[in-house]
Amino acid sequence: MATDKSHKVRLIRLSFYGSPKSVDADIVIPIYNEEVRLADSVSTLCSFLDRHSRDLAPFSWNIVIADNASTHASWQIAKSLCDWCPNQVRALHLARKGRGYALKQAWLSSRAAVMAYMDVDLSTDIGSTGSLILPLLQGGADIALGSRLLPQSRVTRSPKREFISRTYNLMPRSYLAVSFHDAQCGFKAITAQAAHVLLPQVKNDEWFFDTELLVRAQQAGMTMLELPVRWVEDAGSTVDIPDTVKKDLEGMYRVREDMEARMVDGLRVDLNPAAVWDQIRQHELRRSLLPAKEEGPHSRMQNPDKETAAC
Repeated sequence: MATDKSHKVRLIRLSFYGSPKSVDADIVIPIYNEEVRLADSVSTLCSFLDRHSRDLAPFSWNIVIADNASTHASWQIAKSLCDWCPNQVRALHLARKGRGYALKQAWLSSRAAVMAYMDVDLSTDIGSTGSLILPLLQGGADIALGSRLLPQSRVTRSPKREFISRTYNLMPRSYLAVSFHDAQCGFKAITAQAAHVLLPQVKNDEWFFDTELLVRAQQAGMTMLELPVRWVEDAGSTVDIPDTVKKDLEGMYRVREDMEARMVDGLRVDLNPAAVWDQIRQHELRRSLLPAKEEGPHSRMQNPDKETAAC
């Protein structure tokens, strides 16, 4: 009962500007004090999706700004962006800081078939957005993640950041026996079905959220699609790397301890094994606007339950 009460308290502390819509994809941008670049990034992404969606990525979408406890003008800017494009941009404000917490709340309040997120600096080339989302809408995977460490990826960053990234991503592969290569790239998508199974299992609300989410997905036998990306380092990043690494190591230790405790007790993880998960997902996502197989690549099915109005 205590857990339920605390959950209700957290929901009360959410402020929504605009309502969730039944679209194919919600693309969440988590922010904290990003008044300098927020407007440019959202307008750039909105223009790209509006310009290319009919030709390159035939899905309906919303951009969701998830403001986690900004103290500057970010929330006012977010609301002005919603007013500028009310049919395709909405926002939520949380009184509590934490990127993982912001993503949890944005995804759990979503009505989309697929939920994605990308960093506000748009370091990952947004031209890969269709490649991230479409396989999930088509039932080919449960989670898609951009990876800067695949041979086909094109990455521009300092030697220091390159060394830290490669070193960090070796740790979960060796310590937690995971198969994915890049846990921290801010370019991921998940189906609604997978999200509602995984998110209650993810305890971290900060930067380790990504890694824990992917570890839980692998434990559940979910299908993960890792994509090569073009990525350019943001010179203005304010991420505290030493503190983030410290907390991530603590998170990996906790997850490892949890895995070992379940093995000792003869228990499986809380999530469904692969065979059961395949039955749950049923290979068919709800409310999709993707063209039927017999239709042309640019055609769309009409669905009165979907909202597709442009800005």
